[in-house]
Amino acid sequence: MGRVFSAKYAMIGVLICTLAACAPMVRKHGYTPTDDELSQLTVGVDGRDAVYDMFGAPTVAGVLEGGDLYYVESHIRRYGIKKPEVIDRTVLAISFDDEDRVANIERFTLADGKIVPISRRVTSSSVEGKSFLRQLLGNLGKFSADSFLQ
Repeated sequence: MGRVFSAKYAMIGVLICTLAACAPMVRKHGYTPTDDELSQLTVGVDGRDAVYDMFGAPTVAGVLEGGDLYYVESHIRRYGIKKPEVIDRTVLAISFDDEDRVANIERFTLADGKIVPISRRVTSSSVEGKSFLRQLLGNLGKFSADSFLQ
């Protein structure tokens, strides 16, 4: 009777663990300042250093020296073995004028647009699918006599 009783509790334990593993997990990545924190920043008066002092380093900075600052916060939900899903994303863009003072502050969310997938471009190699010997011997007939005279 004791084995049946412990097997029953073991099955219940396995069932509870299985159900707990399927619970959605939401992870937060990044940081965007709140509206209360942004109210401390004065457009046209405060400079780039004040932004760094108040909010820290941005998630992304503009490509050029002295470019805009972008603070990005994302909430990503994972549910079991399914692909992770972005359920919320906020981007705070702070732009600067020629004198390096805050010119504009904008906040964007998923409601303002769609998710832009980040991808990378890779130049394909011309040696894919060719054996070492074929690569080595492939240039034998591709030279001319005038290349030796130079």
